Amino acid sequence: MTILVTGARGAVATALIDLLRQRGLPVRPASSRPSDPSIATCDLTDPATFPAALAGVSSVFLYAEPSYVDAFVKEAITAGVEHIVLLSSSAVLASDAETNPLAKTHLDVEHALTVAPVRSTLLRPGAFAGNALAWAWPIKAGAPVSLPYPGSYNDPLHETDLAEAAATVLTDPALGGRVYTLTGPESITCAAQIDVLSRVIGRDIAIRKVTREEWKTEMADYVSGPVADALLDWQQSNDGVPTEITRDLERLIGRPGRTFATWAREHAAAFQP
Repeated sequence: MTILVTGARGAVATALIDLLRQRGLPVRPASSRPSDPSIATCDLTDPATFPAALAGVSSVFLYAEPSYVDAFVKEAITAGVEHIVLLSSSAVLASDAETNPLAKTHLDVEHALTVAPVRSTLLRPGAFAGNALAWAWPIKAGAPVSLPYPGSYNDPLHETDLAEAAATVLTDPALGGRVYTLTGPESITCAAQIDVLSRVIGRDIAIRKVTREEWKTEMADYVSGPVADALLDWQQSNDGVPTEITRDLERLIGRPGRTFATWAREHAAAFQP
């Protein structure tokens, strides 16, 4: 039962590959740009790479890339794939999901899977704890962190916990074919996350409250305008509004998820000069 894991260079996929191998399961890591010969080529924007990547595969861990998802699903069915686990997003639950660039990508892939004759499981995480790495450069430099909405809440989910959830549904047939909304164990503001990082690295981290336009200007080289607006709208909608925490993660992995403080301690070096 070879398991194809797409996006093999990502944090979630890397942890998932390790977990599956620890369980003695055959895994085929795949990436659009393999870094070594042990990683297969599977570029989700290039259907020509699909047949070889899917040959002999029974299950797939799939990143949400809508460009050729119909072709991917068709090739997966031809190859005899029985189960696809999608890394989606809880953004698809928003009222504007059809027009929101953060949600639309995931929503399109979900639609393609739910109408296909293959068993699919949808994992819908909220915010990743690793999103805090966006603050690493100013923190390392001793500069303030620019926040348009310091009081905006999110639910940081440790990427290894998400990988454990994916491993569980990939290896337990009774849990497949469902939708899981996954959150971290706590609702915490951006400012509180900065405070956690400050305690972990042992020095004060200043916050600079900026306007939406100032933040977009700072992030222009990394985040496109429509995506920046969607991120800002999401933060604004959560400003002063605690995130609802689900128990889906705990049900899948059998314990509460790791806290943001745990993630921060594990990644402290990324924030040190």
